[in-house]
Amino acid sequence: MNEIGKMMVIGGLVIAAVGALFWLLPDKTPIGRLPGDIHVEKPGFSFHFPIVTCLLVSAVLSLIMYLIRK
Repeated sequence: MNEIGKMMVIGGLVIAAVGALFWLLPDKTPIGRLPGDIHVEKPGFSFHFPIVTCLLVSAVLSLIMYLIRK
């Protein structure tokens, strides 16, 4: 169980570091503005649904999990 706790802490720190990077450098990261992401803007209304970004993040995380389990 000790090993699982270490992995969770390391994973949490990695997620926090990536989140801080996106927060501090929002114009430098293309995540959320990929071709295929849905963005609708009308007067008084704005809607953004990053569907391609979600698919890309899911594929990357699935690959990482596959490599870890192997």
